[in-house]
Amino acid sequence: MCRTRRFLDVAPFLDLVRRCKTLRSFKQIHAQLVTSGTIEHCDGLLVNQSIGFLASSVHNLEYACNFLNQIRYNLSSFPFNTLIAGYAGSDTPWAAILAYKRIVRNGFLADKYTFPVLVKSCAKVLGIVEGKQVHGVVEKMGFSSDLFVQNSFVHLYGVCCYCNEATKLFDEMPVRDVVSWNALISGYVKAGLFGEAMNLFMKIDVDPNEATVVNVLVACGRLRNLGAGRVIQGLIFKGGFEMSLEIGNALMDMYLKSECMDEARQLFDELPNRDIISWTCIISGLVQCKRPKEALELFRTMQSSGVDPDKMTLASVLSACASLGAFVCGRWVHEYIERCGIESDIYIGTALIDMYAKCGCVEMAMDIFHGMRQKNVLTWNALLGGLAMHGLGKEALKYYEQMIRTGLRPNEVTFLAILSACCHSGLVEQGRRHFYLMFDHDHNLTPRIEHYGCMVDLLGRAGLVNEAQGLILTMPMQPDELIWGALLSACKAHGDVELSRHILDKLLELESHDSGIYVLLSNIFAVNGRWEDVTRVRRLMKNRSIRKVPGSSVIEVNGSSHEFFVGDTEHSHMKEIHHVLNMLAKQAHLEGQIVHHKFQGIHFLHEI
Repeated sequence: MCRTRRFLDVAPFLDLVRRCKTLRSFKQIHAQLVTSGTIEHCDGLLVNQSIGFLASSVHNLEYACNFLNQIRYNLSSFPFNTLIAGYAGSDTPWAAILAYKRIVRNGFLADKYTFPVLVKSCAKVLGIVEGKQVHGVVEKMGFSSDLFVQNSFVHLYGVCCYCNEATKLFDEMPVRDVVSWNALISGYVKAGLFGEAMNLFMKIDVDPNEATVVNVLVACGRLRNLGAGRVIQGLIFKGGFEMSLEIGNALMDMYLKSECMDEARQLFDELPNRDIISWTCIISGLVQCKRPKEALELFRTMQSSGVDPDKMTLASVLSACASLGAFVCGRWVHEYIERCGIESDIYIGTALIDMYAKCGCVEMAMDIFHGMRQKNVLTWNALLGGLAMHGLGKEALKYYEQMIRTGLRPNEVTFLAILSACCHSGLVEQGRRHFYLMFDHDHNLTPRIEHYGCMVDLLGRAGLVNEAQGLILTMPMQPDELIWGALLSACKAHGDVELSRHILDKLLELESHDSGIYVLLSNIFAVNGRWEDVTRVRRLMKNRSIRKVPGSSVIEVNGSSHEFFVGDTEHSHMKEIHHVLNMLAKQAHLEGQIVHHKFQGIHFLHEI
């Protein structure tokens, strides 16, 4: 009797398992269970505690399965399901699929609680093949009518973008809950079928929850359907939803995608808590809305808040640095990436190339490019655009040929960079050839108005004004003010006054409000003594309330970007600026450099 009681006394073993930290320690406990014979009489509590340890720690899979096979406590599938669920929720969900296969071979009979977690693992690893195999098993075992099992398969097919299969399964379900609807809506969103997701939401016959609202807001944002987004926001308040972080982030993203920056910024400021998604969303939105200076200021605020940036945040910050030419800040981000050991993937590498190229460090951009193991078309475009910007047309063409040899297919941005490179380097023949290559069946690309603008500019700079005008007449779209502006620049360079008057008529039709074009026209007429035309242009500018945009310059000091406008006298550091200017003027005078003009206000700044 005492001997039996000793065998069944599992309390000490249960305490040991609870305090177990390593697989080695567990194996020692396992050995004691075997030698004492207790393993043959383990109760449910000890089994579950042991399986919980093995599953949560994701230790040796084969060992965990063998441990289960040694236990006679097999009246329930609970321990087996616990093991599978533990692996499914881990960083290695593949282990759940492998564990299922092993224990089934050893005689385990799955139940309806096994399959939802197993299918969840398939969804995590996008294992559609394995998922379909499990679906076949479910059909044979008769669990296909269970709501939880059905929801798991709708989710799997949706995540893997098998929307037809997901929809068919959804339509066949006799009973559907909010999880069913969310699984299909999120599948549509993931597959890029945003309109279908919106239509499905309009048909929902159960009360939506937070996940429903978040998915629909994502669809509204991608469709830039601001009206629908505002309606969903109204439903959030009327439905009594709390403004959770997930809903707040989704709303903010919707406004950003709809280019409503002020509303997005207000939402961001009102969020009680912010995570990395919140910060990345607003920073990238500011960059996309051409407000890079604000993006950098917000990035500094983010750093002081204690939130560490991720790759997406850093890529957006680098884009802001590129837009401003903020080399010091961009260099700091690069050093931060290296210091923190952040893996420089394609997106980070491409952003670094773009930043260094636009900040004038072409050699650094090329070093990063050559050091990247993997490159996509965006990476090549960043390099080609940087080379084009600095007038390195021949080098850009060489790299373009290398890109073609790698097997990558150029896109519209690639050709825009090449045409820009040819334009800045005066490579007319090469520009013509690459422009017409876009129509070739190998590329099958339709030139956009930007491509035509580059060609008009290229031909105009080369003095081929008639050819440029002929190209404009063949455009499949209406030329905009930038096209006419490029042709107008050619007219100024080559003294074609009559064509300039024709362009003025076209601008009247367009109702253009670009002050630069009108000023350029006025100057052309003034140089050629066409004072009536000068008066006409000036009157036109007055009637349309067009004012010349003041020139500006941007300078980076101590990591902060400062923008100066012609005529601006309100800068916060105006006294210091004048003090330095006076020192420079005196120094120049002492060195014999006669200063021929006086510094007045901020008028010394040249227009850019």
